[in-house]
Amino acid sequence: MSSISVIIPALDEEEPIAGVVRECLATGLPNEVIVVDNGSTDRTAERAHEAGARVVTAPRGYGRACAAGIRGLSPECDIVVFLDGDGSDVPAFMNQLVDPVAHGTHDFVIGSRTRGQREPGSMNLQQIFAGRLAGLILRFLYGVRYTDMSPFRAIRRDALERLDMREQTYGWNLEMQMKAARDGLRVLEVPVNHRRRAGGESKVSGTFRGTFVAGSRIVATLVRVAVG
Repeated sequence: MSSISVIIPALDEEEPIAGVVRECLATGLPNEVIVVDNGSTDRTAERAHEAGARVVTAPRGYGRACAAGIRGLSPECDIVVFLDGDGSDVPAFMNQLVDPVAHGTHDFVIGSRTRGQREPGSMNLQQIFAGRLAGLILRFLYGVRYTDMSPFRAIRRDALERLDMREQTYGWNLEMQMKAARDGLRVLEVPVNHRRRAGGESKVSGTFRGTFVAGSRIVATLVRVAVG
């Protein structure tokens, strides 16, 4: 039986984080839930711990948070699941991501928000367009079809370690998808539902600056990995 660990990067997610942790545990799938406090100024870490997560810390940067979570994985972990701490991802869909990996048919499974049912206001047009555009580019480069850069994903731990992830900020998700396709991992995309965030403010789509910074990092990552 596979040992499953969940990694949740979180920055100032005091309101939703406890609910996210509890929803993950309620699936009965993870052996551990790791919340990475990415420099929060509120009670994110405390609330996550109270809900049953193990909390580790990392300097600011989405990729840095994911990397810190990986370093904190238990030795027994076989499959790693990533999702956001704002309550927008739906942990009830975790089984659809984990099953193909656990059964050995795929190495990397990503949940597509654009193919699932989206709560009104859960994604803006820029996010949908960016996911579709990145998918078209990656299909041209590697022949693998993606429709989203969703943070909700599952991957075999040994496959993840071979990807040698380097991105420290918002390009982390795209880097993983590109390297998985480039390195010949067995990739699957499945529809997942998506909700509006359950509290706090978006660091990416909530402001013009956040959208610009995230977009810049994603473009830089695309170029770096494509020519690397």
